[in-house]
Amino acid sequence: MSFAAPSLGSVGGRSAGRAFEFGRTYVVRPKGKHQATIVWLHGLGDNGSSWSQLLETLPITNIKWICPTAPTRPISIFGGFPSTAWFDVGEISEDAPDDLEGLDASAAHVANLLSTEPADIKLGVGGFSMGAATALYSVSCFTAGKYGNGTAYPANLSAAVGLSGWLPCSKTLSNRLQGIDEARRRAQSFPVLLCHGKGDDVVPYKFGEKSSECLSSTGFGDVTFKAYNGLGHYTIPEEMDEVCAWLTSKLGLEGKTA
Repeated sequence: MSFAAPSLGSVGGRSAGRAFEFGRTYVVRPKGKHQATIVWLHGLGDNGSSWSQLLETLPITNIKWICPTAPTRPISIFGGFPSTAWFDVGEISEDAPDDLEGLDASAAHVANLLSTEPADIKLGVGGFSMGAATALYSVSCFTAGKYGNGTAYPANLSAAVGLSGWLPCSKTLSNRLQGIDEARRRAQSFPVLLCHGKGDDVVPYKFGEKSSECLSSTGFGDVTFKAYNGLGHYTIPEEMDEVCAWLTSKLGLEGKTA
């Protein structure tokens, strides 16, 4: 499946901007009553399969997990070498330019994956590293009601989880939400869980901490930030247990024991 950006409405069409060919999508079916669907996004160079295998093992029975694979594209941080990535990145830095075209296309892909879910199912996004960044960007599109290019954002999100990631476009988030009453209302009640290891040498801990602070300062009223001493750029069972407990609470799931 491909999206052309910034004309996000066309699938595989010939539109202005780059065409993005997304890879295979893996789905983990709920073991119990289906109450929520979460699109979970992998990190740079990974694919949907590895995370689907981990999510399959979680003791949470009411969530359907959708694990897409990012397009393979030249990546600036790798000197142009191609890799699976949700958007281009030149450096992990607060001053690095944001690839809005890539971010919009990936956020649109997430929304498209959620578009066929039943109306009574709660929808969420989550991810690791670059996937977490894309999930948080999707949250900014949901709260603003539109993508970065102004196209209306269609999905009705209920929660977001970001592990070892950062908030793209953090400097412009306040402006995107300013003067829109509906955006302020959405932000105030939208639950976000951010987890970050203090030993992360890929996406430094300070980026997770500053992302949490930025969300709170721009009106997000339900942000939880969890720090893990000694944790590097990977996940551990303790962290995933926290994710399960938080999702069960915030989404009102019936139970978490398989």
